[in-house]
Amino acid sequence: MNTSSLANTFSGRLITDVADMAPFVTDWRKRWFGSAIAVAQPDTAEDVAIVVRWCAAHGVPIVPQGGNTGMSGAATPDAAGSALVLSLARMNRVRGIDALNNTMTVEAGCILQALQDAAREAGRLFPLSLGAEGSCTIGGNLSTNAGGVAVLRFGNARELCLGLEVVTAQGEIWNGLRGLRKDNTGYDLRDLFIGAEGTLGVITAATVKLFPLPAAKITAWAAVATVHDALNLLQVAQAKLGARLTAFELLTQPCIDILTEQMPHLRWPLAATQTQAVLIELSDAESEASGRASLEALLEAAFESGLVTDAAIATNITQSREFWSLREFMTEAQQRAGKNIKHDISVPISRIADFVEQTNAEITEKFPGVRMIVFGHLGDGNLHYNVSPPKGAVGENFGVIEAAVNHVAHNAVNAFGGSVSAEHGLGVLRRSEAARFKSPVELAMMRSIKQAFDPKCIMNPGKSLGDFA
Repeated sequence: MNTSSLANTFSGRLITDVADMAPFVTDWRKRWFGSAIAVAQPDTAEDVAIVVRWCAAHGVPIVPQGGNTGMSGAATPDAAGSALVLSLARMNRVRGIDALNNTMTVEAGCILQALQDAAREAGRLFPLSLGAEGSCTIGGNLSTNAGGVAVLRFGNARELCLGLEVVTAQGEIWNGLRGLRKDNTGYDLRDLFIGAEGTLGVITAATVKLFPLPAAKITAWAAVATVHDALNLLQVAQAKLGARLTAFELLTQPCIDILTEQMPHLRWPLAATQTQAVLIELSDAESEASGRASLEALLEAAFESGLVTDAAIATNITQSREFWSLREFMTEAQQRAGKNIKHDISVPISRIADFVEQTNAEITEKFPGVRMIVFGHLGDGNLHYNVSPPKGAVGENFGVIEAAVNHVAHNAVNAFGGSVSAEHGLGVLRRSEAARFKSPVELAMMRSIKQAFDPKCIMNPGKSLGDFA
């Protein structure tokens, strides 16, 4: 396909050199490699519309892309070389902040960390926070309905968005950038595009919620004997701290093993490593002293009831960052330990402990020696349920069991009433597995939505479930 007729029709950048396109057609995890006729980087929503209209007229598939930090291959074109990658990277402006309305309007290519910084400079908090926040974009966050570490208190990206600007598959611009918390005037189109992974249209801007900046954040690690105890501690923490509880993260004992093995420079703050542990964060609107007193009272009560066997509260910001680094470096520690099989799953919080016990037992019985690396957002029911090779094994051939491990893990997730994708999206990685558990009625409704919004099927075809056959 000759893109010369497109090159001078929009402001921005059109990349056609194969070497220059390489970063845009390679998945962040280096798991998927594709090809494209070009990479378009428009400057405005009007430019995006021009590109989409050109693609629609020429039958060219479009792969929208934000920061290219996704985990499921949704932003990578296939190997056919017929698609155009539509990168929103140049659309990175903060269009406005309304501090009284507690809203901010930003373009889709705005880096999440830059968005957080802009909110902070205005005396506000934008609470979406995840490991890739220095490179992921808000458009990608919304397209995958990203979660992160503050979902317990603030919800997923969907809950943080009030309005969208979208370029449709026909190249029209829908301006839905309303900063309203109440708007009952018909179908909620915003929610269709959020989490759709670019299969219905291109998110070009969003109006998001802001919150008052907390006076202090207090962080602690607490050791618990079992995941059941961790859940009981969560229940006590919610009762005592209420909305001030902003994060409750779990590391099971094999996670701590891998951290201490692979990243010995990280200091584990508790006396024992042969334990499960939870990271607790409290955000206090009054003062650090008030927050610390509340967290100390919680941990004292947990000690007395036998739920906690050891605990450490960060004494300053530096130590708090060190505490969080232990959670945030889990992915890198796993990578250093060798190939691993990843699952991003959710189950009802009340059933997490039973799920972990039963599914761990089934997998280790069928695949002796593997290490179950289970960690994540216990407070909202989302676990990174991963399987690593035996200690000391290189793991080059470990991938041969991946399909079988996935089958066991996902069957168990479904049996416990859960989801095979909690916050990473389906992309190409999980679309077939997700379809296994969807009813014919549900799949038919999704196909109907896809057909209505994108009848030519040019928007990120082959990703998610809308066009699943």
